[in-house]
Amino acid sequence: MSQMPEPRLMCSITEEACCGTNPDDCDDDQIIVSSTHVQSPEHKQRMAFGIPEAAEYYRKLFQETLVMLREKVEAAKSLLAEEQERMVIIQEEEQRFEEMIKAEYRTRLLLLTEEMELQSLRLPTCKFDLGLRRANQNQLMKFSSDLMQKSQEMIQRLRHLGRVNVSKLKASEAWVCDHLCSLQKIIMELEKKCGEPAITLIQNAKCYLKRSESALLQSLEPAQITDLSSCQIIGMSNALPMLQRHVTLDPDTAHPFLVLSKDLRSVGFRDTPKSVPDTPGTFDFSASVLGAESFNSGRHYWEVSVGQATQWQLGICDCTEKENSMLGASGDKVMLTGCMMGGEYTFWVFPPLRKLCLKKRMYKVGVFLDFGYKQVSFYDVTEGSLIYSFTDLTFRGAVKPVFSLCVPNGNTSSDSLTLSLPQTHS
Repeated sequence: MSQMPEPRLMCSITEEACCGTNPDDCDDDQIIVSSTHVQSPEHKQRMAFGIPEAAEYYRKLFQETLVMLREKVEAAKSLLAEEQERMVIIQEEEQRFEEMIKAEYRTRLLLLTEEMELQSLRLPTCKFDLGLRRANQNQLMKFSSDLMQKSQEMIQRLRHLGRVNVSKLKASEAWVCDHLCSLQKIIMELEKKCGEPAITLIQNAKCYLKRSESALLQSLEPAQITDLSSCQIIGMSNALPMLQRHVTLDPDTAHPFLVLSKDLRSVGFRDTPKSVPDTPGTFDFSASVLGAESFNSGRHYWEVSVGQATQWQLGICDCTEKENSMLGASGDKVMLTGCMMGGEYTFWVFPPLRKLCLKKRMYKVGVFLDFGYKQVSFYDVTEGSLIYSFTDLTFRGAVKPVFSLCVPNGNTSSDSLTLSLPQTHS
């Protein structure tokens, strides 16, 4: 039998077994310690335990709780690292989106200037010509001022969102750090408690468990930030259709699974493509074909209907070392990818691989290449908005348009892409 405590000690244990000097932290469901046993009213049967048995019971509870607390610590460390990484990423994204905004409005101004210069050159040389030219110059200055204002407003909004996001991430990081310290402190206390003698271990036991439970119930959630792509640039330059090229597909570069239309403007899969490994959750975009035209200078634009495809890629490829050969994975490519997964659309750009905050299905995509400025931009033609723009690219030589479809996993696919004919201009 357990050794009977002294009367003075028995009284002390009876009063403090649950909460010690902090009775307000616990409820009335106390552990009553008598001279021979501990009684736990939290069990319906009100089982009586001897002090050693009660100590062993709580020691096991502490050890189980320690396992969960350590797991929570690892989760908190992981979240802290993720929030710190997101901080770096959103700052990089802010800079990248600002460059995109500047590049887009620079392109619009450049195209507008060139278009108005061409209009001026078409004017007849007469004494009324000077007035028309001045009017054009004044109009150009006004358009330039408007574009500059829109660009600045967009950049200010972008920077505001960036500051708000950074503030949220810093607050989240601070909270996770505090929570992590709290968890580590509780772990140290429980580890110390587990090594105490039985009569000391059961004192305040329930309060330690309640503190642990409260810490474990704290939810670890990342900060909710606003995706910077919400600063989407609406509208497209009216001069882009003037740059639209008659792009066709090069049958010599088509993947064996693909079949081209007679006019070389559409690409789809053959009726019975060769069997391929069925790997759920993966996308193989090796079914590609290049455009027949190559570009090594100037500005060029083409449009592709993607509404009949669920997984597709569009972009350009550096074909310096791949002339008249089938496109491989090693080609230097700049790509926009659209995928339907589980009924929802996701969009990615490469390089590097980035997911865009766009979910609405696209039906026609415009691709703009400015070889001189080393820029490639993608537009949602239907919505009339910029999707994404790459700037400061490196071209080793001539580039070609590239079109890819996702190889079906063992089934036939009705996916297809179709190049649009250039608009006629009077």
